[in-house]
Amino acid sequence: MKTLFINVRLKDIKDLQSILVSDGKFERIGKIEVQEDYNVIDLKGNLVVPPYVDPHIHLDYVFTAKAEGATNKTGTLFEGIQRWSETKSKFTKENIKYRAKKAIKKEVLAGVQYIRTHVDVTNKNFEALEAILELKEELKDIVTIQIVSFPQEGMYAYKNGVELVEEGLKMGADCVGAIPHFEYAKEFGEKSIHKAVELALKYDRLIDVHCDETDDEQSRYVELLAALTYMEGIDKKTTASHTCSLGSANNAYVFRLMNLLCKTKMNFISCPTENIYLQGRQDTYPKRRGLTRVKELNDNHINVCFAQDSISDPWYPLGNGNMMNILDHGIHICQMMSFGEIDNALDLITINGAKTMNLDDVYGIEIGNDANFIVINAKSEFEAICERAGVLASIRNGKYLFDKIPEKVNTDIELLS
Repeated sequence: MKTLFINVRLKDIKDLQSILVSDGKFERIGKIEVQEDYNVIDLKGNLVVPPYVDPHIHLDYVFTAKAEGATNKTGTLFEGIQRWSETKSKFTKENIKYRAKKAIKKEVLAGVQYIRTHVDVTNKNFEALEAILELKEELKDIVTIQIVSFPQEGMYAYKNGVELVEEGLKMGADCVGAIPHFEYAKEFGEKSIHKAVELALKYDRLIDVHCDETDDEQSRYVELLAALTYMEGIDKKTTASHTCSLGSANNAYVFRLMNLLCKTKMNFISCPTENIYLQGRQDTYPKRRGLTRVKELNDNHINVCFAQDSISDPWYPLGNGNMMNILDHGIHICQMMSFGEIDNALDLITINGAKTMNLDDVYGIEIGNDANFIVINAKSEFEAICERAGVLASIRNGKYLFDKIPEKVNTDIELLS
């Protein structure tokens, strides 16, 4: 049976539309007459958008912030790495799967259907990678998961780190990871960028580098990453995550860098809540925000998106997978609140994230694509952002993952007319 969703509000279309779904695909979108054999569902004029995308999270780390020895007392990135290094061996494969599944459930119930997760392979036994690979397959009907083979303690700072990253790719990871600013010296950081590109070409994988996650304006690995991938023709398949140092770099350097970035199709991910918390720790006042130049990247038509990053781990004590919360923080911190920017803000957690994950050929409300979308409790993009509107329903392959009853308020207060 075909399902017809009526009274659908789509972005940039004034009149309400209908969506016809057949065999889990979008068959028609527009003004559609109801047929007797249609299963008709009324979406009551609520906003319909593609599912939320969380393109950067660490599912093997979630819900470990209170584990013995894991508490980060300084709130810095580098203590977080140290705490993780000292405690990660305590967690079994079963425990990792349990925690990750709990986090995925939170994200899915908040409207996320696409996740990219970094999985630490600098632990020699690959239990974390095996756990997330299994969940990727087990949960594929409700969520699409990409996995980054990620050397949390460095490709070269950690013994045999390069070999571990490569083994992660052989086991089935989708992306090559690196963390150049954590290597022991600048030369090793640069070497790790070269190696990431080499491995991506060898195994035909995507790249997602934890890049310049520091307030040090001299950390400039993003430039090398952009140049190498552009010259190799894999810039569209490449992501620079964090790039916090661009928030501290001088304008002359960034002006020149933007010329290169505008030539490439490289993607950027900013993690607003985590980086506003972790960065600026060595500052007194004025105190830096610690985020990359999201507004400037966006204004230059360079693909940039937001992500959760952490859910209660040694780097960040909070987090619940609600991408609207991430978006709310991000547009405030990055000062992206003109009316035009607000109207397009949902792109930062939907289509821009899908583009980062190289899903743009299969993602979106378009005829022929999988019928994946969410229904937001709002009548416009502006209202959705202003009210931090919740997700009323999530539909995948034309079937409901969940729906929610809108909140009802009973009051004796006489409202002003």
